[in-house]
Amino acid sequence: MADITIPANLLPADGRFGCGPSKVRDEQLAFLATQQPGVLGTSHRQAPVKNLVGSLRNGLSELFRAPEGYEILLANGGATTFWDSAVHSLIERRSQHLAFGEFGAKFGKAAAAAPFLEAPDVRTADGGSRSEVLPTEGVDVYAYPHNETSTGVMAEVRRVHGDAGALTVVDATSGAGGLDFDASETDVYYFSPQKNFASDGGIWFALVSPAAIERIERVTASGRYIPETLNLAGAIENSRKNQTLNTPAVATLAMMDEQVRWINAQGGLGWAAARTAESSAVLYDWAEKSSVATPFVSNPDHRSNVVVTIDFDESVDAAAISTALRANGVVDTDPYRKLGRNQLRVATFTAIDPNDVRALTGCIDYVLERLG
Repeated sequence: MADITIPANLLPADGRFGCGPSKVRDEQLAFLATQQPGVLGTSHRQAPVKNLVGSLRNGLSELFRAPEGYEILLANGGATTFWDSAVHSLIERRSQHLAFGEFGAKFGKAAAAAPFLEAPDVRTADGGSRSEVLPTEGVDVYAYPHNETSTGVMAEVRRVHGDAGALTVVDATSGAGGLDFDASETDVYYFSPQKNFASDGGIWFALVSPAAIERIERVTASGRYIPETLNLAGAIENSRKNQTLNTPAVATLAMMDEQVRWINAQGGLGWAAARTAESSAVLYDWAEKSSVATPFVSNPDHRSNVVVTIDFDESVDAAAISTALRANGVVDTDPYRKLGRNQLRVATFTAIDPNDVRALTGCIDYVLERLG
């Protein structure tokens, strides 16, 4: 492939479009350097770091419009760790999982591997489509993604009215902070911070209902073996003290705290959701007008506003487009590695300026004209 130089006037101001790690705003780095240097390298059991955690927990409660009695939990590890924690100390007997992408399926696999649980009901869907919840007798946890990072499929956050006491558990890793939702419609809304919150991984957060807290405490008291690092009862206890079991990544917490305060100051979750909807619409509109591209998710109601997947005709090498973009500083537009499609995957997270997304479509057109 010949080298393609995209004119500077066509390039976005910021060329980061990765789905995680995602774009970090300069203001977050400045906040870390000028406002929080005193907390780096200090004890997470002392006031400076605990105050930072408290600020972040309060900011998330405000952002999510947390109902009475809901709490913000956090602990070491990412979403994968949370799945194992939920398997050990949240699912009581049997769970149902919607698998319309890589990450929803992984939670189901974790539950299936647990010898102390009944086999989960995993409801799968073809790539680019969405499976739906089916209230089922004996299921005490209904789990599904708010947004599937691998495929760009989005689901509505809606409580499942199954057996009395059943919990609705939503994987919000790539949706939290960029998609609006009604917190009363879920019992556990969990996520890692490296998407819309523009921070690093290695920690998880969850908005949990009083019913979920009661379930966690009951399972923990049942005598089931639960490793200390996976015990959600320990996460409740430590979170209420504004700390984690082991030392957290303090820089991650600080960058996320700045991002949460920024979103709240702009207008909160409604503002963030409108911004990501604007950005994603630019890409979907572009693809629908293109002669060589089409949105991977065919149903417009299922299309994500924060992760956009665009398929290309077989006459076009999407990998060559991504390579040319990267050579010009427009990075991380590659498809999800396990999906194996001729496509681009573009994050439209809250930190990403919609005008940069508009510039991206111009860059893709420029590259397409020169790839022949």
